[in-house]
Amino acid sequence: MRGDERFEKIYTQGKLTTLEIWVDKETGVQYLFRHDGHAGGLTPLLDSEGKPLLADSKKDSLSH
Repeated sequence: MRGDERFEKIYTQGKLTTLEIWVDKETGVQYLFRHDGHAGGLTPLLDSEGKPLLADSKKDSLSH
């Protein structure tokens, strides 16, 4: 992956049905992507107050 790409995958789970967490490196917002066969969906991850969950640059592998 090139260093100048906006999105970075920070987590993957599963083989046939996969869950991935992607981070927008410009905003820090985390997204959940689910892929199953030829179908998939993407949604922002939200905290308990309904606000977008932001990546912690110290904990997650974000490179700004």
